[in-house]
Parts: sequence; structure tokens; C-alpha cells
Amino acid sequence: MAGKFITFEGGEGAGKSTQAEALARKLDAFGIGVVLTREPGGSPGAEIIRHIILSGAAKSFGEEGETLLFAAARADHVETLIRPSLVRGKWVVCDRFHDSTRVYQGVLGKVSRGLIRAIEKATIGDAMPELTFILDVPATVGLARARERRGTAPPDRFEKEDRAFHEALNAAFRNAAEAEPQRCVLIDGNRPPDIIASDVWRYVRNRLHPETAPMTVEDIAR
Repeated sequence: MAGKFITFEGGEGAGKSTQAEALARKLDAFGIGVVLTREPGGSPGAEIIRHIILSGAAKSFGEEGETLLFAAARADHVETLIRPSLVRGKWVVCDRFHDSTRVYQGVLGKVSRGLIRAIEKATIGDAMPELTFILDVPATVGLARARERRGTAPPDRFEKEDRAFHEALNAAFRNAAEAEPQRCVLIDGNRPPDIIASDVWRYVRNRLHPETAPMTVEDIAR
């Protein structure tokens, strides 16, 4: 596909949204057509499923049931937004993607690796990220950020989990980065956002060479 696909991963409060937004602004300023999106969600159908999952309404379905809901959301997201954008030459920046399923439902939820991989094949196909940033912060820091972010709103399905869960989550993400160094970059997220953004941009330039990206029809029209 003509475009590039970049994802941000990490535990709760790691700074994924902040850095995804910063990168999207940088790419846009660089003259590259960019689509900023998120998971679960990112398309109308997937946003409905997002509400069901994060409200905790699907927890009673068990880990495999939740995994299938995430898969349904991702299938809609990929087919209606991600793949068409990549085909048109857009760069897609996504806050969470398949690594979150591998970690949350696979490692911590004990859903079989075989099922996770089969779901990836069916829902993602060739629309795999070329570059993934895994933001690493201590669990206590991430949870404090999440509390501050939501204000008086109740914690979501995963923010409710205990500290041990979130520490295991962070360890699993670090392992994911170590397992696929050709795609994943582990970033210290416990630093000022502008410093992190500079590191992210350096990796994007070194690995994906945005200066060589061709302009899309939409970009030329601008």
C-alpha cells in the first residue's frame, strides 16, 4: 500500500494519545496527508463497540468474548478507514492497535496465541503497522495520569484493574517491544512530552523517510 501505518501502544496513562496527536501534527506540517485514529473505535461501527467494551458491559462475556468484540471493532476500523486511507497514500497514526489485544487479552487474559493470530489474519491482513512506539511509564505514574485525565468520570473497564495488573501489563508491553525490534520501539514515557515527541520524530525520519513520501491527490488540492 502507498501510505505508512504507525501505531502507539502502552499501558493506561502512558501518553499514547498525546504523542499520536503530536506526530500527526508534525506529519501534516511536513506536507504529508495523515489520518489520526484510535482503538477500540475509529469508525462508526467500532465506536459503538468501544462504548460496550469500556463501560464494562462485556466483561461477563469472558476474555474470549471480549477478544471477539475487539476483533469486530478492528475489522470495521480496518475496512472502512485504515486500509482505504493507506491505499490513497495517507499516513495513518493510530492510538492502540493489535499489540493491545496481544497484551491485554493474550498475555494477561490468557486467550490462546493461536486464536489471537487467527483473528489478526482475518481482521488485519496486509494492513499491519510498519512502526510501533511502545510508551513505557511506571504503573503508578500511568494510573495517576489516567485519574487526572478522567476527572470526575468513573474509571473504565481496564482502569479499574489493580496495580498488579497494570505492572504486569507494562512488563508485557516491554516484552512485545523486545520480541519485534524491527517494528517496535520502546520509548521512556516518563519524560516531558516535547522530548518524547522529538524522539518519536527521529525514529519516524530514520525508519520511514517521510521526506520521500509522494503527495496524494488530496494534498495537491490543498
